Amino acid sequence: MKVSKSSLKELDTRFSGYLEGKVIDEFFEEFDIKFAAGHWAAGDFVDRFATQGYNIDDPSFKSDILSQIDRVHKAGVKGIEFHDVLFIKDGKMDEDMIGIVVSRLEEYGMVATNMNMNLWTHPKWKMGALTNPSPKVREDALNQALMAVDIAKKVGCGTVALWPGSDGWDYNFEVNYGKQLDLFIEGCIEINKAAKEKGLGFGVEAKLHEPREGNMIIPTTHLSALVAIEVNKACGGNNMGVAIDYGHEQMYAVEPAATIYALKRFGVPLRNFHINTAKLHSNDEDRVAGTGDIWRMIDFCYAAVDTGYEGWFGEDQFTYRMDPIQAMRLSKEIFANLMKKALKLYVIKDKLEEARDTGDQALILDTVKKIVLMG
Repeated sequence: MKVSKSSLKELDTRFSGYLEGKVIDEFFEEFDIKFAAGHWAAGDFVDRFATQGYNIDDPSFKSDILSQIDRVHKAGVKGIEFHDVLFIKDGKMDEDMIGIVVSRLEEYGMVATNMNMNLWTHPKWKMGALTNPSPKVREDALNQALMAVDIAKKVGCGTVALWPGSDGWDYNFEVNYGKQLDLFIEGCIEINKAAKEKGLGFGVEAKLHEPREGNMIIPTTHLSALVAIEVNKACGGNNMGVAIDYGHEQMYAVEPAATIYALKRFGVPLRNFHINTAKLHSNDEDRVAGTGDIWRMIDFCYAAVDTGYEGWFGEDQFTYRMDPIQAMRLSKEIFANLMKKALKLYVIKDKLEEARDTGDQALILDTVKKIVLMG
């Protein structure tokens, strides 16, 4: 983000009142807020209750990648994240699909932001990918991850991300935790080397559980940061970082804002944000961003501003019963208004810090209340 005294003055002039419509794009441009959506947020949604999808009764609803790009564009979202498997055919990179997608993005003036490595959908990954008991499956997983790096470069992404959905355990004693972590770190070293060579940032996205129901191998962002530190020691430099999913932080009820400051303190790059809503200690709900505890999310946005985050905020949501275009539009709109409040708090940062230094909780709440609740 770009925060200067001159741009902050615009908050009470150009950006007064509730933000909606075209003014949101002007707001994002003024403060260099990079906003995106995962392509999956624009498709049909399937779960164990609606196994054929929630839009199966609408013959006009298509979930191919071009239709998804069209919906992201119609929602007014400039950036888009992808999964590598969209560009893999018969185990090889699909150059034709890459060309088709890049052309559509150019037509719309959209930006490919992040390439996610899908190492969980295919049944062969069910017992793990980078940590699978089978050396052959582990090799296949690493080869696909390395291909994802090449795909990301060709599509024009700036980062690659690994959410290790299949790596972990369901039962106590199922795995040797130490060996499994070693295997994961070894895989990340190879991925990071490839990403670094291509000029791409690399990050691991943590999640407590689901689909693994004991724990996923990287259940918290704090552990993903430790892995990144270890990988960067092996590779040199500081290319590997983390990707934070707001809803995943809610699953284990950590304070997302505090995590951002911890990453800054320990020098771990923050490569990408996924925004959405989930209840504390709940499952990965992926509802419209900003529809939960706005105090916590404004605090999170403030932390991103205060620590100088320069990457993308990407919608990672599964709005099963809502039109995906409207859901993406609403997330963008609500997020913009919460980010505006965070910027208004940043204007009075000195006053807020003075209040914090007193330790007077009532004074601190008095300092922020009108911005949080009215702003």
